[in-house]
Amino acid sequence: MKRSDNKSHCPINFSLETFGDNWSLLIVRDIVYFGKKTYGEFLESEEGISSNILASRLVHLEQKGLLVKKPHDTDKRKEVYLLTEKGLDLIPVLLELANWGAQYDPETDAPQSWIAAVYADRESMISLIRDTVQTGGSIFSGPNSVVSKLTIT
Repeated sequence: MKRSDNKSHCPINFSLETFGDNWSLLIVRDIVYFGKKTYGEFLESEEGISSNILASRLVHLEQKGLLVKKPHDTDKRKEVYLLTEKGLDLIPVLLELANWGAQYDPETDAPQSWIAAVYADRESMISLIRDTVQTGGSIFSGPNSVVSKLTIT
């Protein structure tokens, strides 16, 4: 019988062992919300992740099947990180965390128009976000962003 590396088989424990540190979810957030894809872009995030922690978390997320690393299209010296299907399945989790944080953080940066749009038709929004991220876009950044498609400010 194969031994599991998990401390228990509780679904919450499994989830936390997969992506439970704050850096891992912030990397996924950066991909989904801001379209970041490269090591250097992740390093520029305002939370200030150190290079050794970033490298460790990227490897961990790859090993857990949430990210895949591929050569950059135009600069072969760089690699890009993309969400797998398993990673894309975290989109509803990110939306719930953002909603909770926006509700309880009196200094939130989250646009209330965005939070309202997400919950006006949550399932359609999740589908739109997923499709947009799969095709290289994000929620807030770039010409293919979700907010530009919906004209949300």
